[in-house]
Amino acid sequence: MFSLNNLSFSYKKRGGELFHDLSLELTAGNVYGLLGKNGAGKSTLINLMCGLLTPKSGEVTLDSVNVRERLPKTISDIYLIPEEFDLPHLTLKQYVSINSPFYPNFSIADLQRYLDIFEMGGNMDVKLHSLSMGQKKKVFLAFAFATNTRVLIMDEPTNGLDIPSKSQFRKLVATGMTDDKMMLISTHQVRDISEILDHVTILDQSKVLLNAPIADVMSRLAFRPMQEGDQPLFVQPSVMGSLVVVPARPDEETAVDLEMLFNATLQNPDAINQLFNASK
Repeated sequence: MFSLNNLSFSYKKRGGELFHDLSLELTAGNVYGLLGKNGAGKSTLINLMCGLLTPKSGEVTLDSVNVRERLPKTISDIYLIPEEFDLPHLTLKQYVSINSPFYPNFSIADLQRYLDIFEMGGNMDVKLHSLSMGQKKKVFLAFAFATNTRVLIMDEPTNGLDIPSKSQFRKLVATGMTDDKMMLISTHQVRDISEILDHVTILDQSKVLLNAPIADVMSRLAFRPMQEGDQPLFVQPSVMGSLVVVPARPDEETAVDLEMLFNATLQNPDAINQLFNASK
C-alpha cells in the first residue's frame, strides 16, 4: 500500500546524502514504530513520506501514486501529526468546519468518541487557544483519528501527555486501528508504544538497521536476565542483575523490550542483521 522505492535524499547546505537507495514497504493493518537517535533522519523520512520534500532519486508511493505530486486523492488519505504544532484562535466547532472537508471520511461521531477516550467532553464551543498544551494535543490527536485517513503518521505523539493520557493514547490507537489503515509512530518514548506496535523499524546514520514484525523479534530474540552460557548482543545492568538481549533458544519466547532492542541493534548491527536475514 505504501512504498519507499530506492529513495535517496540530501540537504544542499549540509552536503552528502542523508538517505541512499532506501526501500521500505508498509502495509495496511499494521502499527509501525520508527525508532532512531536524534539526527538519524526520522523527521526527514516522515516529510518524504508525506510528499513534503523532493527526493534526489526514487519515490514514495501510495497505491502506486507518487505522493510528491500532492494529488487531492492522495493527500486526503494521509494525515501527519508533527512533533510541534499549535492550534488557531478558533472554537473546536469552527476548526472542524474549516478542516474536515479536506478529508472525505471524516466522522464527527468518531471525533466525539475519541474526545471521550481522552475525557475531554463534547463541548464543540471550547476555544482551542485557551487549552493547555496537553489538552491541545488530545484535541489534535482526536481530530487526526477522526479523519479516518488510511495513512496516519505521528511524530512524538505522546510528548506533552501525562501518564494517564498516555494510557488513553494507547486505547485511542487500538480503537482507531482497522485492517485498511496503516499507522506509523516515530518516537523516543518507546515505553509509551511498546504494547501497540505490530512492526519495528530502526534507523541509524540514515540506514535501516532493522525492519521486522514484532512477532519475528519475539521468535528470534530473548529479553531476560542473563543465564549461564549466554552470548549477549546487549547487556543492561539493573538492580536485579544483568538483563540481556540474546538469540532466542528453541521454544523460548519473551516480551519485547523496545529500548533494549534499540540499543542491541545499534551496538551489534551486523549480528542483528545476520540473525534476521538468516532466519528468512
